[in-house]
Amino acid sequence: MFDFSEPLRYEPRRIEAGQPGIWRYRHTFGFPEAYEPVSLGEGNTPLVWDQVFGTLVAFKCEYLNPSGSFKDRGSALIAGFLRGRGVQAALEDSSGNAGASLAAYAARAGIRLRVYIPDSAAGPKRAQIQAYGAEFVRIMGPRSNAAEAVRRAAESGEVYASHAYLPYNLPGYATLSYELCEQLGRAPGSLIVPVGQGGLILGVYRGFQALQKASLVEHIPLLVGVQARACAPLWALTSYGQAGLAWVAEAQTLAEGIRVRHPLRGDAVIQAVSASQGMFVAVDEEDIIAGQAELARRGFYVEPTSAVVWSGLAQTASKIPEPIAVVLTGSGLKTN
Repeated sequence: MFDFSEPLRYEPRRIEAGQPGIWRYRHTFGFPEAYEPVSLGEGNTPLVWDQVFGTLVAFKCEYLNPSGSFKDRGSALIAGFLRGRGVQAALEDSSGNAGASLAAYAARAGIRLRVYIPDSAAGPKRAQIQAYGAEFVRIMGPRSNAAEAVRRAAESGEVYASHAYLPYNLPGYATLSYELCEQLGRAPGSLIVPVGQGGLILGVYRGFQALQKASLVEHIPLLVGVQARACAPLWALTSYGQAGLAWVAEAQTLAEGIRVRHPLRGDAVIQAVSASQGMFVAVDEEDIIAGQAELARRGFYVEPTSAVVWSGLAQTASKIPEPIAVVLTGSGLKTN
């Protein structure tokens, strides 16, 4: 696993207002000045308000990114890094969204991609990966089996473009923090995010850190990480200590995108949530179904992985600071 040696730096004078989406903030990415972006128009997603559980809530519609998920913010940077290094072919493993996203950006960058996915990955995500011209390899069993299979394949010397091991997606995810503050005119009081590997919640935390260091926000929002109870290691650990991990399983869940038993950056994610005075919550399967339906009735058509935030919001809305922002991560069009 790799990470940056320096924190993100956000400098208002270096914002490129004429650039689209996340590329307004390209100075925060750490790429050379001559770097040519790999872009499909990611970022600048809508922020939509609704009255929920007695309070106004801002829904950040990340499912409206080009490939249908928030992953595009990170994939644009990963693909750019690979192209800048002259990589022509790469491997990735994914439960679906990361693979589909990187397949889109690899196609844009002219990189051949092979994606290892668990057999349970949703059919539309498999079709999306294939449509972009990437090859996919279906691995029987849970998500962790796909991760092990791709690591074995990479031992032959192929480039492993992991969205979990490589850090380049994190500055991309941090752009969500910058956008939120621009759209709200301030930092949200709280931010609710689905958590599997935890890259998104870690990236936005680092983004708010950079804004705070630049004296543009007074505080970092309280972060709420939501996991499916069927596979909720970070919730179990923070709720029950090491003993809680003994009964954590990689069980079947509708929220396939956050079915991660051993998050690679788990320690950093827990530290970020703790530093924000935040928490992790767990969601039952029936509440995921109900949440997806309720969000759809409000005009937000999201996949089950994203819908965990509804129960997360129900559990916390009365006790976290306002304004509350909720990240809707993936499109319902990706669901079987």
